[in-house]
Amino acid sequence: MRRARTVRIGAAAGVTAVAALGIALAVPGQAAPPSDSAQQSDRGTQRVEYFDGPESHPRQVEIPAAMPKRFSGSGSVAGDGDVTPIVENGGTGDKLDIAIIGDGYTEGELEQFHTDAKESWTALADVEPYTTYQKSFNVWAVDAVSQESGVSGDPDQGAVKKTALDSHFWCDNTERLLCVDTAKVESYAAKAPAADLVIVIANSSKYGGAGYSGVQNGVGYDGIATHSGGNEQAGQIAIHETGHSLGHLADEYAYEESEYTGEETGDVNTTVHTADELGQNGTKWAQWLGESTPDGGTIGAYEGAAYHTRGLYRPSEDSIMRTLGREFSVVGREAMIAGFHRHAPALTSETRTTKALGADDSVTVGVQERTGDAPKTDLRWYLDGKELKDLRGDRTVRLAAVVPDGGSHKLTAKATDPTDAVRSPALRKELTKSLSWNVEG
Repeated sequence: MRRARTVRIGAAAGVTAVAALGIALAVPGQAAPPSDSAQQSDRGTQRVEYFDGPESHPRQVEIPAAMPKRFSGSGSVAGDGDVTPIVENGGTGDKLDIAIIGDGYTEGELEQFHTDAKESWTALADVEPYTTYQKSFNVWAVDAVSQESGVSGDPDQGAVKKTALDSHFWCDNTERLLCVDTAKVESYAAKAPAADLVIVIANSSKYGGAGYSGVQNGVGYDGIATHSGGNEQAGQIAIHETGHSLGHLADEYAYEESEYTGEETGDVNTTVHTADELGQNGTKWAQWLGESTPDGGTIGAYEGAAYHTRGLYRPSEDSIMRTLGREFSVVGREAMIAGFHRHAPALTSETRTTKALGADDSVTVGVQERTGDAPKTDLRWYLDGKELKDLRGDRTVRLAAVVPDGGSHKLTAKATDPTDAVRSPALRKELTKSLSWNVEG
């Protein structure tokens, strides 16, 4: 999970871990993620939030950031690193790619890992707006073969397993916090054709998980989510984590009594303004005020968000950014859709735009596809700024049929996602993509 702002504890930047329904979410601040290697560095202290159970309120503790390495070394065996496509909807440059890596699976358990990986993706795809936009994704299973079955800390704190990613419960003495060696995760994520997001599945039925946002890496993914492969509820962590990495959504829960006194936030789902003020100034989620929302109730301005009980407001009473197991609010959904478009735009083409085309050439484009009753992408063509109305919706254009003889011209394709699930003017800009080609007649 990602902090809206950095909290400093003494001289060190804080790293937050929050558990909902017994799951802890690790949030990097300016310090490194809480991997084993990071825990051995001198980073002062880090703050940890966790839940004792499904209905409990969060608690906060401060623990040493430099923890001694508790588990014996891990080691992978020869032959691991194979990649299997779970979902393949297009080229990696045109889709949002998720790499799912297993830990604690021996060579003989890889079939079980592939089953768990498919179930992890299914859990994501069953939640809107993933359901409607699932064709925007590629999903890759990366085999990380462990020497021993299971992960450290299961069933108890004394259990030690040699695994490829050093996954372990009881991270920083928090039972449900399931940490990994982020450097080892990066080495396996690099084996996938592409990785915009990474999910690590532990071979365990114990309830737990973690989320890392803002992880520095050379692969380019936005975050890491961990969860137990044998526990259905634990998979909710990945859904929540993508709210940060894809939707740029802030957390909507609060800790102990505190008041925010700063300026307006940069997050789309938190504000210093009341519902009346939002309606008057037309900012943030003003377009949704009074509308029903899938997480329950209506959109308004509910006090308590981004770790403060007062001074900040959230759009709905109880979305997944506040409590695991809930739906995204309509405000969260539109932010997620905009995030999908940043990785998987409405329009793509393999026809190069950097080289002038001739009258004998043709241009072929691809458009974003959605499932169910979602409206089709609106595709239009323009020549020198004037729409070629007869070509609306066509994926291929033969230039000889539209370009006059002689002279230089500019052909443009413009695709727009017409969904009514995005009302924010700023976010709607993400839903349109244009490509242009110079043509010599």
